Amino acid sequence: MAEKIEQAIGVIGAGSMGAAIARGLVASGAAAPGRVLVANPSAGRLAPLAELGIMTFTSNDELLAQGPDAVVLAVKPQVLPGVLGEHAEGLAGLLAISIAAGVSVASLEAALPGSRVVRAMPNLPVQVLSGATAVCPGSRATREDLALALAIFSALGSAVVLREDQLDAEGAVVGCGPAYMALLVDDLTRAGVERGLPAAACRRLVLSTMRGTAEQLLASREHPRAYMEKVTSPGGTTAAGLRAMESGMFDVACAGVDAALRRTRELSETAGGMEATDD
Repeated sequence: MAEKIEQAIGVIGAGSMGAAIARGLVASGAAAPGRVLVANPSAGRLAPLAELGIMTFTSNDELLAQGPDAVVLAVKPQVLPGVLGEHAEGLAGLLAISIAAGVSVASLEAALPGSRVVRAMPNLPVQVLSGATAVCPGSRATREDLALALAIFSALGSAVVLREDQLDAEGAVVGCGPAYMALLVDDLTRAGVERGLPAAACRRLVLSTMRGTAEQLLASREHPRAYMEKVTSPGGTTAAGLRAMESGMFDVACAGVDAALRRTRELSETAGGMEATDD
């Protein structure tokens, strides 16, 4: 059961992430619909949220006039500077939570001198309340601010506190992680198809296996190695498969994360203080 959030939470931006955050707060039971406010210039994006009882506005100023306790800035990194410049006064005194990848706490605090800032790095599965989010408080954020940010993103999956210098690596592992997992599903499906399994049936079974494994690991909190031992008999088929796959998979995982990290740093150097990423 999600922790109850009594504060009013505003969300500026109703794209895929902003809408997922607003919808997830209500669907998880963490927040009452009337305590969630969303602003977006497109009324079409707001309509499905309004049907849930969420308060919607086509103007950011109208949302801020309602006096929310915290505002999630769910806009693209290249759009964020304009939003901060236009609404710095309206965000003064509030907790501002940015989910813009690559935009540093220092940049956010400089643009919002009157606000308390938290950075959050959620990934796409927040859309199904199974997301993973890293949270990093700014220098002015209070303990209560951090607790509220954690409550918001814990309602959407799992949330942990990390230092800002760890966020790039978190993004390369976890932010990109859904695509990595999808690649593994596709590779296992293709391997099954090449050995005579029907593609649709194989994909469905692989996906069910992935979901079940994740749920068991989360429920038991076992180390993955201990879990692997449960399904690995000495001299058996799983042992043979793992022996063939393990070293190569680790090298490939490291190569993928390193490539994502290099690209993150390239984009940061190119864009400066308000960096955009592919995500």
